[in-house]
Amino acid sequence: MTGKDGSTACPGTPQVDSGNTAWILAASSLVLLMTPALAFFYGGMVRAKHVLAMLMQNFAAIGVVSVTWALIGFSWAFGGTNKYLGDLHFALMHGMADASPTLGALQTIPTPVFFAFQLTFAIITPALITGSTADRWKFGSFVAFVTVWSIVVYAPVAHWVFDAWGWLNRSAFEPGNKFFAQDFAGGTVVHINAGAAGLAMAFVLGKRKGWPGTNMRGHNIPFVMLGAGLLWFGWFGFNAGSELAADPTASFAWVNTNGATATAMLGWLVAEKLRYGKSTALGAASGAVAGLVAITPCAGWVSPVGSLFIGAIAGFLCAFAISLKSKFGFDDSLDVVGVHFVGGWIGTLSVGFFSTSKTNSLGNDGIFYGGGGHFGGWNLLLHQFLAAGAVTVYSFVATAIIALVINIFMKNRVTEEAEDEGLDTAIHGESAYEFGPIGGSIGGLGAPIGTPKEKVDA
Repeated sequence: MTGKDGSTACPGTPQVDSGNTAWILAASSLVLLMTPALAFFYGGMVRAKHVLAMLMQNFAAIGVVSVTWALIGFSWAFGGTNKYLGDLHFALMHGMADASPTLGALQTIPTPVFFAFQLTFAIITPALITGSTADRWKFGSFVAFVTVWSIVVYAPVAHWVFDAWGWLNRSAFEPGNKFFAQDFAGGTVVHINAGAAGLAMAFVLGKRKGWPGTNMRGHNIPFVMLGAGLLWFGWFGFNAGSELAADPTASFAWVNTNGATATAMLGWLVAEKLRYGKSTALGAASGAVAGLVAITPCAGWVSPVGSLFIGAIAGFLCAFAISLKSKFGFDDSLDVVGVHFVGGWIGTLSVGFFSTSKTNSLGNDGIFYGGGGHFGGWNLLLHQFLAAGAVTVYSFVATAIIALVINIFMKNRVTEEAEDEGLDTAIHGESAYEFGPIGGSIGGLGAPIGTPKEKVDA
């Protein structure tokens, strides 16, 4: 099939470049690592009695989405040439030897490699939602939710923004496309999408028992720092890999990712110092993640200097945005709204200011670079706003509907008794830590190592 501009939609088999293929396989592995990294980042921020439940939800997302992506998710996201939803060409992983319509004649990696790379994005997006719902979401209900959400919400949004034929994509083949938004690696698809969904789930599930009066501080800040560090590492695959080639634009994306993350961390620490008189390790980790989020839609469009400003703005503003939950009374447990939703919006709108064709000739010049024409300057900013708004509304509404329907068949929220006991033992029958005397214990009974068996039995 040929597009209106002469582009080939399904050119048969890809013209494979081995260097690009090797890079995207490596990038896919880096992005997959980000979900276990997220599990530790979130796990350290919850109380000790809930940490395994958090890890389990994140690991379950890997299993569930790997299956739904193969069955239909990839095909709905990247099959066909419809503006709003893909077709069934790649359903059940059929036709994986064929070229992808979204890459057209420019495809230089095998379609299974493209499948794998996009799979890792589809996995981490619902995993991000768990930060809003920590300590109170039933595991079975979560699994059911992710199964439906990955197909009904994530796949269509990915088609709108990432697919070349999607109605929000800046590179759509159809000249009549009036949006022409630029999202390099998922500011809308991943972060605004997950943030809006997390906000919806926070309302659906309600507040944690005792929030906000009870002390619910994280139990293991080293876990948080480890998770943040691994996220920082994996994000190079997330952003630089989104170029789908080992070329100069990918190198700009790598440099921009690191620069924005560094300045965001510093911006958050400055905000903490001004507000509380102290700069914390948790703040450093959170600031770094805020920078990673904000640079995601910008990575391959902005200059290295621009990335420093974007990161600093995101780190400083997100440090204040996390207080929105207290002002508006919703229990966003681990600040998904303040970091991912707000950070995603900051990054998406920043494209309208900082995008420059000197970094990427396929991009449009933003306001700070004298952008003109229908797709540059203030028009680009408007298109960024409309794209972010469309994803926000769809994700929030669809998420709430999915959760409320699931609640009819199985309750979403755990009982108060399970919440008091801790989800680790109440749901999974195990605990992350043995709280017996120092030196270890026998059989989980709390008896010190060396205690005679008859005394343990007694």
